[in-house]
Amino acid sequence: MSSDISETATIAIEPTESRLSAAPLLVLLGLVGAVALTFLLSNYHLFQLTMVVVYAIAVLGLNLVTGYNGQISLGHGAFYAVGAYITAILMSNYDVPYWATLPAAAIVSGILGFAVGLPALRLAGHYLALSTFALAVAIPQLLKYKGFEDWTGGVQGIVISKPDPPFGLPLSADQWLYLFTLAVAVLLFVAARNLVRGRIGLAMQAIRDHALAAEAMGIHIAMFKTRTFAVSAAFAGVAGALGAIAVAYVAPDSFTLILSITLFVGLVVGGVASIGGAVFGALFIVFVPNFADQVSKAAPGAVYGVILIACMYLMPLGVAGLARGLFMRARGAAARQR
Repeated sequence: MSSDISETATIAIEPTESRLSAAPLLVLLGLVGAVALTFLLSNYHLFQLTMVVVYAIAVLGLNLVTGYNGQISLGHGAFYAVGAYITAILMSNYDVPYWATLPAAAIVSGILGFAVGLPALRLAGHYLALSTFALAVAIPQLLKYKGFEDWTGGVQGIVISKPDPPFGLPLSADQWLYLFTLAVAVLLFVAARNLVRGRIGLAMQAIRDHALAAEAMGIHIAMFKTRTFAVSAAFAGVAGALGAIAVAYVAPDSFTLILSITLFVGLVVGGVASIGGAVFGALFIVFVPNFADQVSKAAPGAVYGVILIACMYLMPLGVAGLARGLFMRARGAAARQR
């Protein structure tokens, strides 16, 4: 399984991505369009888009550890849950401003990710996947534990309030939260892009492609694996914090194993080892289940499964891989006409 991901990721990050001169313009236009939607959509649809941005951050974090470092994780829903609860506890019990909870969520989730990353030094492939799978199963049960009820609220969870726009801005709570979440996402996407394209990113990918050769080149494998896991978990923690603020409620049953599987599905559908693919994966996570439910109220899971199988058959490299392939074909055709 790890070799398949490695091959897919190797194809997905070929130098062609760095040659796409139109990419910065497309990203800028996409951001302008995303901001414009603030004033064009209803509060409900803005809430949906906010969750798209939240899941994009979580999928991006998973992509760092799986797509770029080659470590398979099925437990990122646990880091998402930790970030969500850190924010909810700080806001409800200690009256900490919502924006100030994000660094705390990132730090606590990152520390947990570092601790989970330590077994990654001895485990690989499906063994590591199973260990992170166990974490995703355990976290919801720990959140229900009576000894933690004073903090976590037990099975009842914690209710928090959506923040009001600052400085008297003429925006609704959903409009402001969407813009705030989008701003945080832009910062994290830029940070991730700089990370994977720098020396650290090259070392991460060298470990993914051939750990023995990377070690022979002087790359400290243990350090990079654990730190990558920590950074990845911090991204998921921030996503969880933003998700908790958007939903205004956290409960253990909101962070079951299904969440971790859903994030992994978003990673594969969007495109492994692709920064922009996280956005496509998040769109799939939020909107495809709703579409499946509209198609068949009796068996939405079957419709969802058919759509997912079709996506994997038609886009084995994900949406980002398909878009990259179409662009390269178009550019090749244009070059031949000259």
